[in-house]
Amino acid sequence: MTAQRGALPYVYRITKYDPAERDEHGHYVGAEDSVSDHGAVEAAYLQAVAAFAASTGIDRLAIREPGLAPGFAHFGLEPAVEGHGLTGLFPPDLAGFHDGAEVSVETGVELVRAMLRDNGAFCSLEVEDRFFVHIGWDQYMYLGSTEPCDDAVARTRELGLFPEPLAASPYEDAYEDAYDETGVQRPADADFWARLHTSVADGEAAILEESHLLNVSRWHRLTSRNLDAVRARLAPRARLTVWPDLSTDVTAALAALPDQDTVEIVWENSDGRIASTIADDTQFEALTATRLADARAIAVLPITEDDRRPLFTAVLPDADGVLRARWRTTPTASDRTWARERVPLPLPALQDDPCLRPAAPSPRDSPPTPRPPGRH
Repeated sequence: MTAQRGALPYVYRITKYDPAERDEHGHYVGAEDSVSDHGAVEAAYLQAVAAFAASTGIDRLAIREPGLAPGFAHFGLEPAVEGHGLTGLFPPDLAGFHDGAEVSVETGVELVRAMLRDNGAFCSLEVEDRFFVHIGWDQYMYLGSTEPCDDAVARTRELGLFPEPLAASPYEDAYEDAYDETGVQRPADADFWARLHTSVADGEAAILEESHLLNVSRWHRLTSRNLDAVRARLAPRARLTVWPDLSTDVTAALAALPDQDTVEIVWENSDGRIASTIADDTQFEALTATRLADARAIAVLPITEDDRRPLFTAVLPDADGVLRARWRTTPTASDRTWARERVPLPLPALQDDPCLRPAAPSPRDSPPTPRPPGRH
């Protein structure tokens, strides 16, 4: 079962950019800088979020589609910082920073600060069918509410910002494109775990990739004895990818690294910990001499989803069995077979369903949350 959502009637684009200083295409041509001032203007953005939340009558926000800037690149105009802007908001292991986690408006405001500063962490903040905050590039903020929030709009103007009404946030289309609600996503339900138990016992599956944040994965070695314990430690709403075992011929795998390409390297250290990194040919030599020096098993994976060959995938539903996560996994042949067996559809629908046919190529590690096209 998949949760649905609807559009909100009142949406505003809030920026420090005067609409009078836009050209005929709507692009800002004034003198305002496109980074946070870490001062009075930034504080105005944060006060605007708090004012709209108060006007809507909410005091809690849900974190949606959280992630961290990919380790191999940074897309913000300001340098990333240690802790990704989350230090003091969440523990070092980032427990509580996951899809669906609820935080106070005060914590939500601090998350907005981190995003305005390009610190590395990103997410949307929502109350289902009532309110949202989306942060885009270059200090563009989008607020949506079920209420007109006239007092918050007036307060935002008093703070020196420009609230402009829109039909919808550009993030709405971005999320619909990236996480197609019409697809049949395999849930990590009782059938999935039974299938995984059998696969592990048969020696087919050995590694579970837990993607609890965008651009972040945790890797778990599976055995028949530890599978239930691993399951209990998974972050809510994580995307799960099941893999065969790593190769113990580390020397051969390293010798076969491509001359000119970017790949994901997954390896198991001598102490049993499994890690991964994205690297290209300019980094292979240093990695081999340092982080991979005591690797006892390894896999070299393409970074495009279509070229990867996991066994099967799923997304964790909530405790009540409802799949509320909007993000999706790229379906494998096993997933498509599962969908055909459990969700009978007419042939034309099968052809049109993105979860019942191969997905289009996409980069392994994506840039921070999908942003509206165009800088301004």
